Amino acid sequence: MTLVLENVSKLYGDTVALDRTSFTLNCGIYGLLGPNGAGKTTLMRIMADLLVPSTGRVLLDGQDISALGGEFRKRLGYLPQDFGVYPNFTAEQFLLYIGRLKGLSKFEAKRQTDELLYLMGLEEKHKKKLESFSGGERQRMGIAQALLGSPDILILDEPTAGLDPEERIRFRGILSDLSRQRLVLLSTHIVSDLEAVASEVILLKKGVVLDIKTPTELLEQLNGKVWSVTVPDFEETEWTRTYPCSNVMCQRGNSILRLISDRKPHPSAISVPPNMEDMYLKYLGK
Repeated sequence: MTLVLENVSKLYGDTVALDRTSFTLNCGIYGLLGPNGAGKTTLMRIMADLLVPSTGRVLLDGQDISALGGEFRKRLGYLPQDFGVYPNFTAEQFLLYIGRLKGLSKFEAKRQTDELLYLMGLEEKHKKKLESFSGGERQRMGIAQALLGSPDILILDEPTAGLDPEERIRFRGILSDLSRQRLVLLSTHIVSDLEAVASEVILLKKGVVLDIKTPTELLEQLNGKVWSVTVPDFEETEWTRTYPCSNVMCQRGNSILRLISDRKPHPSAISVPPNMEDMYLKYLGK
């Protein structure tokens, strides 16, 4: 299975949300990383055939997804960033309803509903109305509805928003299992989630794809460019204005700064291994 973007652009009046974007995705987990306003949601909506590009096209195994229509949507699971639920539905009723909308038989919708409620740790709340669910529980319901129908393609916009650390770890495990025979596109601001599960990361800034590489390759590009520097705390502001700074730790009148610089920023600076937050700041920071 191959999903290809060919020269995809999207304009809103004079504003360019996406600029001539092209790449190819196969089975595996792809992380979509970029600051607010980078065009991530626009890109994902185009890939889900919910938004028509101004130029270019999206192809699934060589066929335009807009021409495939319902056949494509049967193979797609989508979680939008602003996921809404019917508050008076119970968890079970909601998933059964979505399952029938996706064309599942009554029996299969029930089977998958029970399975997904268990997978999301919500089996004991299957008769509870969604209006009583916490933000994290509603988000897990959103993930569950995206998985109904066993789709080949999963497009998930901020799926870990509202999940606590334990829930995020559980979700990452679920994604890893699902990605063996599926294509998963995952957008998140939590870079540690991408480092843990993504086979490749797509860096998007101002509507332009800067790079597509594995997390390891992105981090290797920063070797020798991340430094730990200890300065008096009254100098902290000057240093953080001069260099990108991914962390500050105060200690007995000093500030221990984690700085990004191609050259050693201070004679006492110590080179440290880069992490994904350093990478984000280097390529996607202001």
